[in-house]
Amino acid sequence: MTLRDIKRLSKEIILKANECNIVISTAESCTGGLIGSALTSISGSSAVYDRGYITYSNESKSDLLNIDIKLIEKYGAVSKEIAILMAEGALKLSNANLTVSVTGVAGPGGGTKINPVGRVHMGVAKKNKKTEHFLYTFGDKGRQHIRELTTLRALENIFRNL
Repeated sequence: MTLRDIKRLSKEIILKANECNIVISTAESCTGGLIGSALTSISGSSAVYDRGYITYSNESKSDLLNIDIKLIEKYGAVSKEIAILMAEGALKLSNANLTVSVTGVAGPGGGTKINPVGRVHMGVAKKNKKTEHFLYTFGDKGRQHIRELTTLRALENIFRNL
């Protein structure tokens, strides 16, 4: 069900982004490129998808998105603040006018009391708009399921912002 929804929504995004002259970039941690992969699996995506940043480690978030490592240490990589900075960094460093970022705990390990397995923070940045934050708690339903649900929610947020 989720994979079919991802494919359908990706097609709709590419069509609508083309109509609206929107260029998209992604900054992904826990999805490891699934959002960008979903979008670029659609013919014509090169007209509206600029680039994807896969920033799995704290160092890559700092190096690729210019996030101060001290902020990552202060808030934690899985946080509202870092999700927002990831989306804003992708917006500043790309040719996009709409970006989405995801950072979370896909499991099966790595969960904490503050960030249990299935917790995902998402940022959506758009030129000349306040960056939005979304918090999801998908539960511990398996790594792949969490990553697919995160991808689907990211695509839904991109579509809503076109």
